[in-house]
Order: sequence, then structure tokens, then C-alpha cells
Amino acid sequence: MSIYPNDTIEGLMHQPPEKYPTQYWHRLDDGRVVCDVCPRNCCLRDGKRGACFIRQAADGEIVLTSYGRSSGFCIDPIEKKPLNHFYPGSSVLSFGTAGCNLGCKFCQNWEMSKSRETDTLADIAMPEQIARTARQYGCKSVAFTYNDPVIFMEYALDTAQACHELGIYSVAVTAGYINTAPREAFFSEIDAANVDLKAFTERFYHKICGAHLAPVLDTLLYLHHETRVWFEITTLLIPGENDSPHEIDAMTHWIYDHLGPDIPLHFSAFHPDFKMLDKPRTSPETIGQAREIALSNGLNYVYVGNIFDEAGDSTYCPACQHKVLSRNWYQLGENHLSDTGICQHCGYQIAGHFAPIGHSFNRRRIPVRINPRQG
Repeated sequence: MSIYPNDTIEGLMHQPPEKYPTQYWHRLDDGRVVCDVCPRNCCLRDGKRGACFIRQAADGEIVLTSYGRSSGFCIDPIEKKPLNHFYPGSSVLSFGTAGCNLGCKFCQNWEMSKSRETDTLADIAMPEQIARTARQYGCKSVAFTYNDPVIFMEYALDTAQACHELGIYSVAVTAGYINTAPREAFFSEIDAANVDLKAFTERFYHKICGAHLAPVLDTLLYLHHETRVWFEITTLLIPGENDSPHEIDAMTHWIYDHLGPDIPLHFSAFHPDFKMLDKPRTSPETIGQAREIALSNGLNYVYVGNIFDEAGDSTYCPACQHKVLSRNWYQLGENHLSDTGICQHCGYQIAGHFAPIGHSFNRRRIPVRINPRQG
């Protein structure tokens, strides 16, 4: 059952509502409504939309305008999220909506996350349909991704609940930019997350993302200390903006000191996109240097992304240093882990969630239409 107020949810199984009621908002004396989901706290008059585009003031409330509507569905390898320690080799049914609560100038999913067109939300699927589709295709999990799920949290949470009823896990790919109360509700139904730590300076967050660093660090601390959510961290390294050795050193020291050595960290290579076309691609040398800094600061699992580097993308045992799972751009190779993630060389338990890998999903990408008769 949905934890959000909606008396007609059972009647909405196949036709999404135009305006889905939400919980996290408050009304001002002058009639404006403040959305309390994220630190932007958008203050809206009736009919106006928040910075995320899909939360709107309507009749003195905040409603979600994208419930049951998606920008598309695709089956991916779980490593693409990226999650390297959450049932590696498994497949995940991925989807997003439109809009975003950050304004990143380098966004690499900008066609969806920066969309202000409702046509982006062309694929209709209710939570129960998504869960059944994931089971039909043998997906171990469903991922809320492409744009940040905190802005469509009601849709994501109802989908997560429907998935759990069928034994399917829920995954959030998020920037972690969310307020305290909705954060607790959101992550209560999430099994695994990849949190995008975009940089480790307030300057970067303010100048490049139109946001702030502190709420993201708060989310990471909350996940580590107050939940059982398995999470990994990704940082996209942009030349001249967040890739200095000093910043990488400070960030990885903070991760080690506050989150411990076993949180997997992914350094991903930037390519010019959206409003940041003047920057060069991140060099493999920069990515490799960042990985070495992180490892030297005590982190056990550090990975590279968006480049071909089998050594930097593989998992090594922290105890004996043997390679236990070879990986190259989502393609799994030699495996020296037990079905429960124990190193077969020395018996050390690798951090994460594991199951028999069997036939790895690898690099495949399979688009899915849940309601093919639409349109």
C-alpha cells in the first residue's frame, strides 16, 4: 500500500493521474506553497512548477505531474548504474522521468533531466506493471535513474514497494540532494544506491550545479550511519574543475574518515556535453591518478568509468591483493569469488551483496516497452 495520500490508487493501475498528491510541502499565509522535498524549497503560486519541473503547486498543494509516466525503460547490467558490489553480473530494469532539482552544466542525460516537455514522458507504466515486467525479464532489481528519483519519489516508492512484493530489489541513482524528512521516507524502500558526489567544494556545487555540498554529505552520512542501504559513490572528473590532486585527496580522506574503507568509489571520465562543451575529455592519466590517491588514502574498492581500463575496473581483495573479479566496461571476466563474495584465494569477505553470477548480463542494453499499444 502506498504511504502517500491517494484514495483512488487501486483505480489507477493502468491510467496515471495528471496530478498525484504528495506529502512534503507546507502552505504560507499568502497562499503560496513551499515544496519541502529538497533544499531548494521552491516557493510556488498556484499553477507554477518547481525547479525540478515535475512538482507543481495546484489548489494549495504540491502535486507530482509525472506519476506513472516515464521517459523510457531499458534493461541494463547493474554495473552500469554503477554498482559493482550489488549482485554483480545481474540485470536491472532502468527508467526515469523528466526534470531535475540540480542545474548541472555538464549533465550527460540532459535530454531527459533538463526536459521541460511533457512529450518526454511518453511511456506509461504503473508501479505494479513495472514490477511484473522486471520479473518477466529476469531482472534482479529496478533502478530509478537517468534523472534524479528524489523528485519523483512517490512514483519511485510505490514502484519499490510493488517490486519488493515480487522479490525484486530497488536501486536509486541519485545526487542525494534531499531534505531530512523525505530522505528518511525515500531510502526506507531503497535497497541500493549510487550517490553522485559531484565534487568536494562548495564553489563547484554553487557555480556548476546551482546547489550546495553540505546536503549531499549529510545524505552520505545518513546512509552509512542510519540505514542498511548498500551504496556506492561516483564522481565525474571534469578537467580544471574538480580533478585536482588536492581535491581528490581531501574527498577520499573524508570518505575514509566518515564512511569507512569499504564504500566503493567510482571515478568517471567526463566528455563535453550540454552547456559545458569547452572542456576537454578527461584523460585516462587523470582518472588513474585519482584512483591511486584514493587507494593510498585507504579506500579498498576504487574503480574507473567511461574508459577502457580492465585493471582499474576490476575488484581486488583488500587482504591478499589478488584480483577476484575482472571487469572491463560492464563485461565480467575471471571470477575468484564464492557465491557469497568470499575471496577464493584467502577467504576474505568482500564488502557488498553477492549471489551466484552464472551467466553475466555483461554489456547488453535492451529497450523495453511496457505498454506497446500506446500512441
